[in-house]
Amino acid sequence: MERFFKRTKIVATLGPVTANYEAIKGLIEAGANVFRLNTSHGELEDHKARMGLIRQAAADLGAYVGIMVDLQGPKIRVCKLESEIALCDGDKITLTPCADVKGHSGDIVVPVDYSGIVNDVKSGDTILIDDGYLELKVLESGGNRVLAEVINGGILKSRKGINIPGSTASLSAIGERDVKFIEFAVQNDADFIALSFVRSKEDVLVAARHIKDFGGNIPIISKIEKPQALDNLEEIISVSDYIMVARGDLGIEMPSVRVPILQKQIIQEANKQRKGVIVATQMLESMINEPIPTRAEASDVANAIIDGADAVMLSGETSVGKHARRAVETMAQIAKNIEESDFFSYDIDLEISDVEALTRQAVVFGADRMVKYVNAKAIVNFSHEGYSTRLMSKLKPCVPIVTVTTSEKTCRKLSLNWGVFPFIRNWDSVARESFMAEFDEFLKTELDFKDDEYVIIIGSSPNLISGRTNFIRVHRIGA
Repeated sequence: MERFFKRTKIVATLGPVTANYEAIKGLIEAGANVFRLNTSHGELEDHKARMGLIRQAAADLGAYVGIMVDLQGPKIRVCKLESEIALCDGDKITLTPCADVKGHSGDIVVPVDYSGIVNDVKSGDTILIDDGYLELKVLESGGNRVLAEVINGGILKSRKGINIPGSTASLSAIGERDVKFIEFAVQNDADFIALSFVRSKEDVLVAARHIKDFGGNIPIISKIEKPQALDNLEEIISVSDYIMVARGDLGIEMPSVRVPILQKQIIQEANKQRKGVIVATQMLESMINEPIPTRAEASDVANAIIDGADAVMLSGETSVGKHARRAVETMAQIAKNIEESDFFSYDIDLEISDVEALTRQAVVFGADRMVKYVNAKAIVNFSHEGYSTRLMSKLKPCVPIVTVTTSEKTCRKLSLNWGVFPFIRNWDSVARESFMAEFDEFLKTELDFKDDEYVIIIGSSPNLISGRTNFIRVHRIGA
């Protein structure tokens, strides 16, 4: 695979068809940068085993791959059913908490895992199941049941999600299962935690406190999928590390015709605040069964990248799909074609703010501008934690961002950032007079650069890697 094949990052969801070493290795080779573990399904032991497979495959390939633990959040779901239920238009069904299901007979009884559903709906409300494919209308609610009529029928399966558009359900943002998985993520050194159904910045701060209490320091990805999140978008982004445009539930909670505009607005605000942003859900959905995407899907991926997304995500395509590796390859090819086209906007202008980080921002902005003047082949950033790298990534420079660090964890945490290619090197013990010779050799052997080509170097002085970014240099290879 080419060293700088694509700059847009790809998130692949693991599932039954890809939870094995060979499949994971194949997805990395195809272009996957981050693997998503969906904790709505499976138990701690299952996900721990998958993390081990990811780490092994990445190590064998010499790749730095991130792991995202995606929390279930306050999602209402159908409990485990004895068998699938065929729902026909006009059927009357009873929704009841799982524990109370034996107290009902006669009607079609659907157990749900949320006891508060009786209090959160009223006559006339709409209930959507399985991403909106099944639609119910509430007839009455009381006691320990909700009586509803089937408006759009279909096959009901276990563990399918339930949405109540417009409801401000009293569910806690982080449930007991989520807390267990936060602890799991910290203990197993996950690289990202995705927070589902965020409604306010307080939801994010609660998650951050749990992470800290367990002794972790893991970036939080806030998933925007509730109307309340749109109302509080700016403040949610301000306390998050990354944002995900989670179009599945967003398109259920809101009219689907609004999703394209909402996607653009969310991306725009995330970029304004210099936060990484992922676009997710149904990007190449038809490839679950088909070997090629629809033209509309290819355009969808392309437009998300043009809108300014740093990463795009595959869900069912790689978790249960028949063509998982091909889906990643297809997404990577779409990204590469867009990045090489005239429609892609490089060199994004961002306002300098935050006086404390003014020097770092000035160096990063300056490096981005200097690239054109000397026709540099790359920006090489020496960084310990990756702060300046993440800022540089948001500028979308027209050349690769090569980050040199001593930390494997930093490499993995940069796996979501657009245009970043991390490497581990420890040159602390190298004498100053021989450092540039070793650096040039690295550029030529690892990156295939040539003598007399230019790179822009940024880092900290006097030590390149440790410390605040305050150093910039135009370097001619071999000179």
